[in-house]
Amino acid sequence: MKKKWLIGLGSILGVLLLITMLCHTFKKTSPQPDEEVSSTYKKKTPFAAVPTIYLHGYGAGARSTAGMIAYAQQHNGAHKVLTARISASGKVDLRGSWPHATKRPLIQVILQDNKNSNYYTTREWFYNLILLLKQKYHIKYYNTVAHSMGNIMTLAYQLKYGKDSNLPRLKKQVNLGTPFNGIIGIDEEPNHNYLLKNGRPKYMTQSYKYFLMHRHSFPNNVSILNIFGNKEDGTNSDDDVSCVSAQSLRYLLRGKGKYHEIEIKGANGQHSKLHENYKVDRIIGQFLWSK
Repeated sequence: MKKKWLIGLGSILGVLLLITMLCHTFKKTSPQPDEEVSSTYKKKTPFAAVPTIYLHGYGAGARSTAGMIAYAQQHNGAHKVLTARISASGKVDLRGSWPHATKRPLIQVILQDNKNSNYYTTREWFYNLILLLKQKYHIKYYNTVAHSMGNIMTLAYQLKYGKDSNLPRLKKQVNLGTPFNGIIGIDEEPNHNYLLKNGRPKYMTQSYKYFLMHRHSFPNNVSILNIFGNKEDGTNSDDDVSCVSAQSLRYLLRGKGKYHEIEIKGANGQHSKLHENYKVDRIIGQFLWSK
């Protein structure tokens, strides 16, 4: 009897020893709670600084926004962190390094299919970019600086995705020489259109009518800077975009936020010279980063 009792006790002690060894092994190989929280925190910490995204216009490329970016780096304490190349199929290739501590990060966008003016297509390209920046850097807000067609691309995006709470939100928008309501020689002739007393353009293109129809989707509380050129050669335009076409943005985005409008007169107000103008660069810097 005593022998059976001893054998039973030995069996129990053996089981307890095995359980102790297994618990020790599990504790040693399993991550500790603090380690799990720390790892998750590092992966999901958003980049606190608001990136500014630069977009070129029709038929242009890196050179179109390079001067503005260089000025911002030299005079506004900003730093270019990424180049985003977008293919004709909408695939986004991000290259560069974005240190977490960068205070004023800049992102330059280059479109491979730079003559695609179909904003139903290009807005999806911009969506792909914003979604990737959210997934990779967890950004919450962003600014845009765009010339001509680049603004039509971003405007079309805002009119579809601007109030999507699952996506980063637009904070500040800079528009340069943008044909919101037509292009001279294609949609209108010089001095043909004009603004009514309420700011509404007398004549509206099909695109502008579409924008008006979807204006409710544009996010609220956005700071908007609209810069346009007037060569003062009698056409009241920058060669390609009439002042009225550019100024049609005010009526389109009325009530959406703080709206600022600046006219650049003379030779430097020519369409392509708007993004090669130190005065414009200075104005953009003050708008984006001045306290």
